[in-house]
Amino acid sequence: MKEKFFLSILNILVLCVVITGISIYFLDKAQWMGYVMIILAAISLVSLLLFKIKIKTTLPDVFFGIIDNGILAILAIFGGHFAGVTGAILGGVVGNAITDGIAGIFEGGTAESLRSRMILEERTILKSAVGKMAGCLLGAGIILVIDSLIKF
Repeated sequence: MKEKFFLSILNILVLCVVITGISIYFLDKAQWMGYVMIILAAISLVSLLLFKIKIKTTLPDVFFGIIDNGILAILAIFGGHFAGVTGAILGGVVGNAITDGIAGIFEGGTAESLRSRMILEERTILKSAVGKMAGCLLGAGIILVIDSLIKF
């Protein structure tokens, strides 16, 4: 049990370092950041296969992250566009508060749907953390790709 806990924490921390390092590397290449985030989300989810965890069981957390950071990214973009750094921070903070509630609806609904189809979706440290990380990267990544294409 302790070994599984340690390996879970290690996996999450390694993902955090990889995500941070790659994000910093691509910081001055803004047009690629959305694509990079989507790839980082995929890498995060693939890491679960090392633990024999079916990615489908993380869907409630992934959906939570997609909605949470997707809407947050939209509000941060608009806030930054209209009021600079302060607007981006305000958009992000207000967006996070609003989207946590909205995303919780989808997370709970997805979990209930999976349970009704007899798909085990119990929460564990690894599944919840990696699922939410991947979903957040995916949500923000999709919005950044869209933003780079429409050039708001």
